[in-house]
Amino acid sequence: QLQASGGGLAQSGCSLRLSCAASGRAFITSHMAWFRQAPGQERDTVAAISWGGSSTYYTDSVKGRFTISRDNTKNTVYLQMDSLKPEDTAVYYCAAHPTTWPTDGYRYWGRGTKVTVSS
Repeated sequence: QLQASGGGLAQSGCSLRLSCAASGRAFITSHMAWFRQAPGQERDTVAAISWGGSSTYYTDSVKGRFTISRDNTKNTVYLQMDSLKPEDTAVYYCAAHPTTWPTDGYRYWGRGTKVTVSS
């Protein structure tokens, strides 16, 4: 089970940090990712992190602004979002166990957390 939190309302240029708490030891060895879905758009990969944290992936639009990390002692993955832009407004989802890392076939999904960035 994945539980995302940390969403909310932020002004453009500000920061938010999302957390995804995973239950079960299996997630310690699972690659994980954050996705987002804006209104009227498809769900897209934002960032992904390998199970040990040594490899990361970012979609081009968030490179240099977002940082994905994980703490396996806490079974938690984070998404630090800096320099937020209105176009980052979306519902953000965490996911685990991809069939093809970093973007495809995630088997487990958490409920989304909504991020709204005002200009």
